[in-house]
Amino acid sequence: QARPQVGSLFKPIVYTAAIDRGFTPVSLFIDEPVAYTVGPNQPLYEPLNYDRQFEGPVTLRRALEDSRNIPAVKAMQELGPAQVVNYAKRFGLPAVQPYLSSALGASEGTLLDITSAYSAFVNRGVRMAPYGILTITDRDGSVLEENRPVPHEAVRADTAFVMTNLLRGVVQR
Repeated sequence: QARPQVGSLFKPIVYTAAIDRGFTPVSLFIDEPVAYTVGPNQPLYEPLNYDRQFEGPVTLRRALEDSRNIPAVKAMQELGPAQVVNYAKRFGLPAVQPYLSSALGASEGTLLDITSAYSAFVNRGVRMAPYGILTITDRDGSVLEENRPVPHEAVRADTAFVMTNLLRGVVQR
């Protein structure tokens, strides 16, 4: 029931939007210090990688596999935060806000939310809404309620295929 920040689990959603918008696994991002103006009288937003190191040019594949923060934020900035928020909603993550920090998972979500979102990758772009109880029957065996999977189109099948391949690389490398 807790709604912690989703953290780096959100990066695949950012990169899904990027793949759908013409980026490829070999698209390059420059992993270097950056600073963004976020509003009047606000400090600059200066994201860092978890290791506080910068690797220079990295492919989208490597950025995802190594969970680099700077490329994720740059991807979100280039796509436009509103575009990524739209993808988040399609993946069943409505709490995502149109801020660059959302690329790093600053929004809240449950494990069930993320599990449902990731189901779209292995289901050819179709997200399945989770449910906990299959059937409720009375003492005579009559069905009182029956739940069935509820599919939601999240992304194109080819995009889901590419993302599944990229996520496989996270485990392999």
